[in-house]
Amino acid sequence: MKRQESVLFLILFAYCAFVSIVNPTFLALDNIFDIVKSSAGMMVLAMGVLVVLVSGGIDVSFTAMAIFSGYITIRIMIAFGIDSLFLAFLASAFIGLFLGFLNGIIVHKFRLRPLIVTLGTQNIFIGALSVLFGTKFIPVGQMPKSIVRFGTNSLLSIPLSSGGTANLTLFLVPVALVVLVTWFILNRTMLGKSVYALGSSPVAAQRAGLNIASIRYFVYSYMGVLAGIMGIIYAAEVRSLNPISLVGEELTIIAATVLGGAKLTGGRGTVLGTFFGVLIISVLNTTLILIGLSSSWNNFFVGIIILLSVGITAFRNKKESEKNLIFL
Repeated sequence: MKRQESVLFLILFAYCAFVSIVNPTFLALDNIFDIVKSSAGMMVLAMGVLVVLVSGGIDVSFTAMAIFSGYITIRIMIAFGIDSLFLAFLASAFIGLFLGFLNGIIVHKFRLRPLIVTLGTQNIFIGALSVLFGTKFIPVGQMPKSIVRFGTNSLLSIPLSSGGTANLTLFLVPVALVVLVTWFILNRTMLGKSVYALGSSPVAAQRAGLNIASIRYFVYSYMGVLAGIMGIIYAAEVRSLNPISLVGEELTIIAATVLGGAKLTGGRGTVLGTFFGVLIISVLNTTLILIGLSSSWNNFFVGIIILLSVGITAFRNKKESEKNLIFL
């Protein structure tokens, strides 16, 4: 582990130890499994955000892409009587791919700032759902049975002494695949090295002969694919779907990624750091009630985390610049 990741691990360990002292029920197996389940969707989206940030871009439309992809997919499945979890993931990921690719084209072809572009497309995606479906809620009774089963079945069930059962969610399977694939792309492929190079210096990357357009199309498309996967995971988790669900969670996920060491200016970030960042945010959100605070404090602490993360990044950049000036 790098220094940043070691620090995050120690923070997570120290906070968990503190919560377990204040409220010993935190260490109950069913509570730990609930934290794992609640962090699954965030983990998938954070991996996409990591890739985009490393490339020097930013995307705030990913929650809109997730709900758009998942909602449209499930509406199509209901209309045609399709009940296949595999096809649900495939179709939603494909829709997400298209939406993400659209973001990439607009950002690269028109040389526009990605924050402005994705703010615009976020509203377009949600607006399109509102125009097409209004606020038509998909209840559990209409949801495809395969998706409902995916949300309720368990990878592992352990009987508890209290008489209940601790169930480890099946969501771990797609989440683990996403984490491993993202790690492999960033650390074991030329494409991953190109993503880091683009984020570090677009001018140097272009001089080195890298295809900037292809890299940008990839990172935004990959974000779209993961958003599509998240759309189905979210539908399975809540066992219902609303066209305006999820939107508003962007900052929390970006905060988790930045907390994990990703630079908002690009060129830096790791899968392991993002993994710890997501866990810290998830544990924080889940345990505030256990230590006597209301859930209303969630946004407050997320805001503090964003400011601290950005402040630390700015301080490091300043130190690196000063060091480079000394050696010039």
